[in-house]
Amino acid sequence: MDNFNLLLEGFATALRPEYLIFAFLGVLIGTAVGVLPGIGPAMTVALLLPLTMTLDPSAAIITFAGIYYGAMYGGSTTSILLNTPGESASIVTAIEGNKMAKLGRGAAALATAAIGSFIAGTIATLGLTLLAPTLAALAVQLGPADYVALIVIAFITVGALLGSSVWRGMVSLGIGLFIGLMGTDRLSGQQRYTLGVPQLADGVDVVLVAVGLFAVGETIYIASMLRRGKIDLIPLTKGWRSWMTKDDFRRSWKPWLRGTAIGFPIGTIPAGGADVATFLSYATEKKLSKHKHEFGRGAIEGVAGPESANNAAAAGVLVPLLTLGLPTTATAAIILTAFQSYGIQPGPQLFTNQPALVWALIASLYIGNVLLLVLNLPLVGIWVKLLQIPRPYLYAGILTFAAFGAYALNFAPLDIVILIIIGLIGYFMRRYGYPIAPLVIGMILGPMAEQRMRLALQLSQGDLTTLVTHPFAATAYAVMAVLIGVGLWLRRRQKRFEQKMAEELAATPDAATADEAGLARGGE
Repeated sequence: MDNFNLLLEGFATALRPEYLIFAFLGVLIGTAVGVLPGIGPAMTVALLLPLTMTLDPSAAIITFAGIYYGAMYGGSTTSILLNTPGESASIVTAIEGNKMAKLGRGAAALATAAIGSFIAGTIATLGLTLLAPTLAALAVQLGPADYVALIVIAFITVGALLGSSVWRGMVSLGIGLFIGLMGTDRLSGQQRYTLGVPQLADGVDVVLVAVGLFAVGETIYIASMLRRGKIDLIPLTKGWRSWMTKDDFRRSWKPWLRGTAIGFPIGTIPAGGADVATFLSYATEKKLSKHKHEFGRGAIEGVAGPESANNAAAAGVLVPLLTLGLPTTATAAIILTAFQSYGIQPGPQLFTNQPALVWALIASLYIGNVLLLVLNLPLVGIWVKLLQIPRPYLYAGILTFAAFGAYALNFAPLDIVILIIIGLIGYFMRRYGYPIAPLVIGMILGPMAEQRMRLALQLSQGDLTTLVTHPFAATAYAVMAVLIGVGLWLRRRQKRFEQKMAEELAATPDAATADEAGLARGGE
């Protein structure tokens, strides 16, 4: 009952006119930027992060939540009409949604994606409301050694399960740890890893790294891959009022619910993120559907289920982030950066120390879902117009905006140099198949892991066994082994599924072009 009352107070805060405007602007800007070709949620939130720095904490977090949810939905429009997913989680939407658009049913595909996102986001946010306070209450009892175990789980699982191979993920994690530990050691006061540059004594700003990796590095990579020519936009051939038939609703409502049931639990654990959830949802719908012959040719279930799973997983990642302070995706890591920029550390004490803020955030997620549905159903024509922006103008604008945002952090020219260096690192990592998420998570959690481990060793007078003998820590390491095993099995299943889908598409008369066939490989 106490949590219900706190949620009502959160709604009272989130529904205040000024915060409602911020939520609306966040959803609008997040959707507008997320709908642009090649720009996924991680790049969107990283690119727009500097905009929230001048707001008060509640307004900034509410705006950022709207940007996050808006960007998650925006990618479906690009996938359906351009066959250009901004992230790997949108690949399945592109497979079926783009086929529907080619058949003149793009409006129906966009509608089922919008409604599915609303239903999944609302149910998953309800799950967050019920689960997060309980988990936070349990997490308060954890000691330093237990937190070290949780951070190690985040390191190992994210490094092993994200990217095309385990060793590439661990290399990316190592780079992130190096950047995160750069600066002045708090215990000894000695500078480390500063490469002789005095300005690096305070370390590298996480915002610079996020914007450099996602906005600069990802933009250069996408622009280089699309240098051969533009991708034709498939117009909406039918009026928007005829977006879905009764048969479409009948075929979509079960995939909406099944996608939510698959996506939310996978989002709450570090087991591969939303891309695994979407592929599992697609495989489930293909197995259960009575219209199996339509899969690969424009089955509406293949859009409804994965889009629901994608948005449910997006809400699921907020559970470990808010209750334990552990990001399990790159986007979650950037959200953690937004909290830290205001001196707020997500974790078990968040619900005790900042109850008004956290419950206003959760309430704003419900409101954001409603705003997304209201915006995206009637305004789809505007989002289609955004897709017609010439690519050179689009990417030049992103790079310019990223540079201005980075410079505005400290008004230091060195920040621009760091931004360019990080951007080039991000480009080459993307080019050679190294995942970005482990780098960001390693940078953010590295200093936290060092601090907790030192505290644990001080309390045990230097006894290393204390890190593994605590009951919770030992259990956590056992769970980590299970998660890695399950995650690697899911990844192998996903790759076999992708290969099978590529073979089926190649055998279809109106199959994808060579560029579409390589979509799944590029998405990883």
